[in-house]
Amino acid sequence: MLKFAPILLALLYGLAMYRFSAWRTARQLDEQSTELMDPKLRALNDRMAAALELPRIKVHIYEIDPVNGLAAPDGRIFITRGFYRKFQNGEVTGEELASVIAHELGHVALGHSRRRMIDFSGQNALRTALAMVLSRFIPGFGAMIANALTTLLAARLSRSDEYEADEYAAALLTKSGIGTAPQKSLFQKLEALTKSAGNGTPAWLLSHPKTKERVKAIEALEAKWGVEA
Repeated sequence: MLKFAPILLALLYGLAMYRFSAWRTARQLDEQSTELMDPKLRALNDRMAAALELPRIKVHIYEIDPVNGLAAPDGRIFITRGFYRKFQNGEVTGEELASVIAHELGHVALGHSRRRMIDFSGQNALRTALAMVLSRFIPGFGAMIANALTTLLAARLSRSDEYEADEYAAALLTKSGIGTAPQKSLFQKLEALTKSAGNGTPAWLLSHPKTKERVKAIEALEAKWGVEA
């Protein structure tokens, strides 16, 4: 029984982290967000809602500066204030921002947003269990190896999710008449937009597929569907 104690402790830790992360994320989003009211963006959202046969797509602005979009575990869609400013300044078009919203809708529809929260706690549990076990055999290096293994696993899962959400967004943008051209043009801008804050390599590059690969995947979908961008 004692030899299973590290694994049981890791599972309990993972459950506690999941509960805490879900609560903290919901609280932060509630306290730091407002509904997106921009007429042009709402009109684009209405086109996508019609394509999905929904009455509306509600989007919120998350009051932080980094350029990003996110899908909360409860299904809500957010773009950051920093991203919205890029639209206001003319650095990003409304159609390009709509492609971000379509991408985040994909994460919700495909279950990624809720699974990622579970994955986060599961990864912490796995990291803890591996560190406990490996440290018995490789003192001083067990935690380091456990961290590297779980980080590689998380990155691989995240990239898979991004390709799936890209495909969902491409289909939705095509069906709503917006097209995939804004989706591809935004990919070309993302690195410059996220680096403009002077923070070095943007975090999304660490877990997202490379821009050229994402564009190539969308072009393959266009060829498969027989549509023009």
